[in-house]
Amino acid sequence: MELNTFLKQRVSLSPDMETVLDQAFKREQYPKHHKLLHPNNRSQKVFFIEKGLARTYYLKDEGKDVTHFFFAENAFAMPIESIFYNNSSPYGFELLEHSVIRSIAYADLEKYIEQSDALEKLMRLLLIDVLKAFSDRFYALQFQTAQERYRIMLETYPDILMRAPLGHIASYLGITQQTLSVIRAQR
Repeated sequence: MELNTFLKQRVSLSPDMETVLDQAFKREQYPKHHKLLHPNNRSQKVFFIEKGLARTYYLKDEGKDVTHFFFAENAFAMPIESIFYNNSSPYGFELLEHSVIRSIAYADLEKYIEQSDALEKLMRLLLIDVLKAFSDRFYALQFQTAQERYRIMLETYPDILMRAPLGHIASYLGITQQTLSVIRAQR
């Protein structure tokens, strides 16, 4: 879905603000496996996925790649550590499919947020959604079995098995690829 369509479904913006935002968010296409951000980046950009699937990941134990989160169409993502705390973000951002990404510098977006109560409300709601998603993820990793995490992942991302490599899915679930194969065989 295009950014303007996404915004129109959630808030009522003036036609002028819609035009300004459409022009302010740069649209770019990237190939599958493109690394939009590398771990330990200091990016100040906010991204919106119009088309494609992405993941955030970090490097653990001598470069082992661990998937932190998946982002599909109609999702915003940004390196919170860099933007709000002026620290490097431990998370890289990799595109798992050919993707259309919209981006804007956070400082520029902040100017528009200050001009629009509707946009400020939208950003607050989006941040609450992100907090909820990460709270759910934290709970899942602490209290749910691998089978339960797998089931919930399929509910959240119904087509994930067709879109993401199994290794990324296994690391997102906190299990080995072999365990993932056993769980999939049981279904």
